[in-house]
Amino acid sequence: MQSTSVEKEKINTKGTQKQDVYDMIVFCHLRWDFVYQRPQHVISRMAKNYKILFVEEPWHRPEEQGSRLNKISDMLHVLQPNTTNIDGIGAIIKEYADVNSDMIGWFYSPSFVPLLSHFNFSTIIYDCMDELSLFKGAPAELIDHEQYLIANADIVFTGGKSLYESKARLHDNVHCFPSSVDRAHFAKALNGIAVPEDIASVKSPIVGYCGVIDERINMELLNEAAGRMPEVAFVMIGPLAKIGEHDLPRRENIHYLGMKDYIELPAYIKAFKLAMMPFALNDATKYISPTKTLEYMAAHKPIISTAITDVVRDYAHCVSIVHNADDFENAVTAALGIEANVMMNGDYERILDQTSWDNTVAKMQSHIKAIAE
Repeated sequence: MQSTSVEKEKINTKGTQKQDVYDMIVFCHLRWDFVYQRPQHVISRMAKNYKILFVEEPWHRPEEQGSRLNKISDMLHVLQPNTTNIDGIGAIIKEYADVNSDMIGWFYSPSFVPLLSHFNFSTIIYDCMDELSLFKGAPAELIDHEQYLIANADIVFTGGKSLYESKARLHDNVHCFPSSVDRAHFAKALNGIAVPEDIASVKSPIVGYCGVIDERINMELLNEAAGRMPEVAFVMIGPLAKIGEHDLPRRENIHYLGMKDYIELPAYIKAFKLAMMPFALNDATKYISPTKTLEYMAAHKPIISTAITDVVRDYAHCVSIVHNADDFENAVTAALGIEANVMMNGDYERILDQTSWDNTVAKMQSHIKAIAE
């Protein structure tokens, strides 16, 4: 779940240019080139049927003239607005887009709500992938902005069941679309691909994690588990967000390999003996439905997870749920003694047979078309 070399070559343009006609404008708090996750999976597939302008949060670069427009493909452009605040984005979009009333407005974050007054969207969609108001450093006004967005949205999608239960009380057209998986991509871990050198040099057995490393990770649990099992290597793959190097536990058997490209992840996961999701149980994880659960399954890795509500609800029969370092140690010991393919293939395959990003996006599109009819 890291950066994105799966897209086509990018073309950077700066400053005023000819306006394009778009079918959809997407407002997202996550940068396209950061971790490749739900927005990239969904919007890249939506771009097969809609011409899309994907708008990131403000990125002020005083040394540059104008904003950046990255052309991912003919149907998908990413705008990096060179401004200090959300309010400035409206005028920037109008430099690049032929604004019309037939456009769909797609929101991943309520922080973009002030821009609603700049456009007359034919349909407003809120794809709620996280409860952003509970994240570290979230602005206080985000709750009010979300209430306004939900009140004006024609349809709300949610990234998990817990989020669905929360938002369904607030809107009469809410649909649950838990994050899915590109099964074929992660199944490459089962084939003859080479393991990258930086993880190949780590002594096995490896208990690994792929994803953003932020306030959602239970650092104390990771530290204690590593201390109890010095013969096991704990590998963390992903960028830091909203925390610093000083927040990370340091032991000889904890390895931080940094951010990796999405296309490389199967090769890294191949090196895992076990996959872990050592999430803290806090406000930021209250509603999450981790995409990596299914990605680990597609790679046929045994999974250890803390008691995240949606993971317990849907996957407790095939994921080892842990509550403390004792549980973690016992789960690792048990899993190391079991052949992974024998242990989970049946359960994993049944789960994976029921989900794909292609199916998720197809169903989303059917709901969007129903609104227009």
